[in-house]
Amino acid sequence: MPAPKSARQPLRQEVVDGIKTYILSNRLRPGDPLPTETALCETLGASRSSVREAIRILTALDIVEVRHGHGTYVGRLSLSALVESLTFRGLLSPDDDFQVMWDLVEVRELFERGMAERLVASLTPDQVDRLQGYVDFMRDAEAGEGHGFVEADRSFHTLLVAPLGNNLIGQLSAAFWDVYVIVAPHLDVFTHEHEAATIANHQRIVDALRAGDAVEFAAALSDHYAPVRHRITEARARH
Repeated sequence: MPAPKSARQPLRQEVVDGIKTYILSNRLRPGDPLPTETALCETLGASRSSVREAIRILTALDIVEVRHGHGTYVGRLSLSALVESLTFRGLLSPDDDFQVMWDLVEVRELFERGMAERLVASLTPDQVDRLQGYVDFMRDAEAGEGHGFVEADRSFHTLLVAPLGNNLIGQLSAAFWDVYVIVAPHLDVFTHEHEAATIANHQRIVDALRAGDAVEFAAALSDHYAPVRHRITEARARH
């Protein structure tokens, strides 16, 4: 007769914690191999089924990665589980949609404005040229000469924070766009005026970078995000 869930839970968590402790104690890095299932059973004093269940849990969290036919490795340790949770939460409830979107907008602006001086100093002329290219692409798309306005916007902000070399910021930025795809249909029609304002603010950001003006850069970011917050507030009120 199967043991009740409450009786299995401590053992499962103990094995999960044991594998994490093994990774830390042996100073393993993403991509490093873990012992075989048999070796883990012996090391942790756990059954094969408990180890397999623990591996499944840690795989979902991107702490370990199972490569079929090759073995088990330390995972990328990314925020994929958080991103999945945020996007799924948005699917479950439209109101959560707007709250998640609002929170991510706030986090993105805090990162970008808070790092204004570093970004102005770190972005190379070539990177600024590439940012200008995204603005030009958005301008062409707005004029009806192409598609991919949102994708160009996403690429712009991905490149904008790239010099920070901070994976956490990059992944949270990606989470914003994943949630945006869900929320966007509720934000009413993205009008020509919205597009024109978005392009103008992105151009201000690029111009501030070229001028090395961190104050203007931060101000342009504020003006860029203010209309997004306004649209989220309006959409939330309608729902």
